[in-house]
Amino acid sequence: MAQAIAHILAEKQKEISVAEFFERNKHILGFGNPTRALVTSVKEGVDNALDACEEADILPEIVVEIKNHEDNECKITIEDNGPGIVKNQIKHIFGRLLYGSRFHAIRQSRGQQGIGISAVVLYGQLTTGKHATISSKIQDDRPANLMELAIDTNKNRAEVIRSAIDHWDKPSGTRIEVSIVADYKRGRRFVYEYLQSISIVNPHAQIIFREPDGTEHVFERTTDALPRKSIEIKPHPYGVELGTLIKMAKNSKSRKLTSFLKSEFSSMGDRTTIAVCEKAGIDKNLNPKEMTRDQFQVLHRAFKKVKIMAPSTECLSPIGETLIKRSLKHETQEISPEFIITASRPASVYTGNPFQVEVGIVYGGNLPKDTSVKLLRFANRVPLLYQQGDCISTQAIASIDWRRYGLDQPSGKGTPSGPAIFMTHVSSTQIPFTSESKEAIADIPEIENEIKLAFRECARKVQSHIHKKVRRQKTREKFELITKILPEIAKKSAHMLGKPIPSLDAVITKIMDVIWIEDLIEYEKRDILPIQTTLFSEGEEQKTPSPWVTKSTLLVVNYKNRPQKFILYALIPEDAKITSIRPEPKKITSRYIKWQLENIQPAKKIDVYFELLGLDKGDFDENDLYVENINPNYVIGADKWEGE
Repeated sequence: MAQAIAHILAEKQKEISVAEFFERNKHILGFGNPTRALVTSVKEGVDNALDACEEADILPEIVVEIKNHEDNECKITIEDNGPGIVKNQIKHIFGRLLYGSRFHAIRQSRGQQGIGISAVVLYGQLTTGKHATISSKIQDDRPANLMELAIDTNKNRAEVIRSAIDHWDKPSGTRIEVSIVADYKRGRRFVYEYLQSISIVNPHAQIIFREPDGTEHVFERTTDALPRKSIEIKPHPYGVELGTLIKMAKNSKSRKLTSFLKSEFSSMGDRTTIAVCEKAGIDKNLNPKEMTRDQFQVLHRAFKKVKIMAPSTECLSPIGETLIKRSLKHETQEISPEFIITASRPASVYTGNPFQVEVGIVYGGNLPKDTSVKLLRFANRVPLLYQQGDCISTQAIASIDWRRYGLDQPSGKGTPSGPAIFMTHVSSTQIPFTSESKEAIADIPEIENEIKLAFRECARKVQSHIHKKVRRQKTREKFELITKILPEIAKKSAHMLGKPIPSLDAVITKIMDVIWIEDLIEYEKRDILPIQTTLFSEGEEQKTPSPWVTKSTLLVVNYKNRPQKFILYALIPEDAKITSIRPEPKKITSRYIKWQLENIQPAKKIDVYFELLGLDKGDFDENDLYVENINPNYVIGADKWEGE
């Protein structure tokens, strides 16, 4: 009887295709409700378009158009100016799940699983019964290929319903049209916010969004420079699993263990390879194909016992502080923020995976003061719109005591309140998402720590800015009061006594008792910018074609009753090149300029001037100034220098 039941049960077992699985579990991919389905569909199409353009070194021009139909049906069209797709690949890319070129590559990219855009086609097919239409053109002198596709979920293969030639007036590109059931009325705001967010972390892209009523929004690019290309690297020993290590050894062409380790892994040179073999007690000349599981296990443990250099960060493509600031400024210009501060952490590693954290804070302006700060979360240049509470970015921000930095946070924990926007971007070869919908980053201690460090760096700058602003305002009011009242008193007293009006410099300096540093930034656009040599202590020469020159003047006034001498530092933005400095600085690096200011007499002033190349207008709002060899409490406009 038992055997008969077992046979019956065995007959019911059958293979499930991946397409069939996602057909029944579409919420896993971000299609849980009609609102999210709309945003996810737009997101996947735009991500694909950006990836294609960047791989072909083309500045992206993307058009997103949504049209409403009956029964909550929306037709979504996404068009790009990328390199196009060859005809025989169209059906695989758009009609086959888990098909792509990036899954095995260890480098930063938006998508890796090959699920995104084909999942949109599948969702449209499930909810409307309509097929997706794809047009793609690969050369200017050739027509575009048009395909109408459906997905056979039993086989996870595309069905080509119709194939034709499409005459398209653009040199190259791809366009997808798909109809889905979606709630546009509720989802409109989220689509707009997604496209606005994607333009912040992709400042090289121009995106046009056309709504059903004909309204057109243009998210203009703020730079013509394409992102640095991420270069594929090999796996790092710290991040490889035991089973993967065994599989790699069995598939390797190397006949010696040392050759296998050096050729298949990053950061494994002669010294490190020998150290690992010695720590494992395994012969370095052993053939990896002949090793036992126990030997692999000992080798795997030895990786953790040897200090191995972190993997190369060439596999990452961070945005950069200057471009983040430029994008945030462009997208928040309507609220007129008081200032924007950014910070980039050095690249770090978790379990052998390189990653880098970049953050930004938009402060003041018309932002509400009594609500929670707005959080913008990004991973590999893609916005994370949902599951905010489950994301390590949110948790890291909530664990900082923001009361120390002037924001409201009653318990010292949780999302603070105040007139601010917090932005976090994590770039990595492998973002540890909490689910396939890729909406939140998992709880990885190394990533959390880097986010905290980056935000604390920004918060200190916010605190310094507010502190300098308050001190400057009070000192300015005091100075204006003194310079109005004292001259009148001196004038009337001199008239009554019949004597000449005395000099008030000594009195003013005695009352003021500060060093005043006025910071003035101006931009000059030169039609033909001459090739100029930038100055570095290393003697390196670099050139920049930027037409804008940032002219920075620091007016240093001694309002103390004794001559003063001290050291002044001005930090330099990461993308700026230094030129035309006066007076002669004591030291110049790519990070700062250092002046030794000597013998500034009471009531006297000196001008410090320098120019920066490589920045656009508005990239640089104020100088980050520091002083040394003087009590910083005497200085208005600069903070204490803490060293390199």
